[in-house]
Amino acid sequence: MLANKPKPRRRHLHVKKGDKVVVTAGQYKSNEPHEVLRVDAEKGRVIVQGVNLRWKHQKRSQQNPKGGRVQLEMPIDCSNVLLFSEKLGKGTRTKIQIVDGKKRRVGVSCGTQFD
Repeated sequence: MLANKPKPRRRHLHVKKGDKVVVTAGQYKSNEPHEVLRVDAEKGRVIVQGVNLRWKHQKRSQQNPKGGRVQLEMPIDCSNVLLFSEKLGKGTRTKIQIVDGKKRRVGVSCGTQFD
């Protein structure tokens, strides 16, 4: 008899969809801000606009009669991105502070509130 596998624990990530982030590791490392398109909290991965591009081969279909190749963004680990601070002009680590009874993401080095 097969035992039910427990679901992976949903991680709390420091980034949200729509945030401006800086990539800190890998081929796309730079101080240039990019936008987060999607967040996968269970796997701890994010899809960032213009980062980790891969070619996807498309089969012919009614929607795409020619088929062909499309370049898509693929997920990267959330530990490889930092929130972009306008005040500093670069990425910053974040901490959670309670402001007016609500949790807020705050930049460690600059004090910028991101929520």
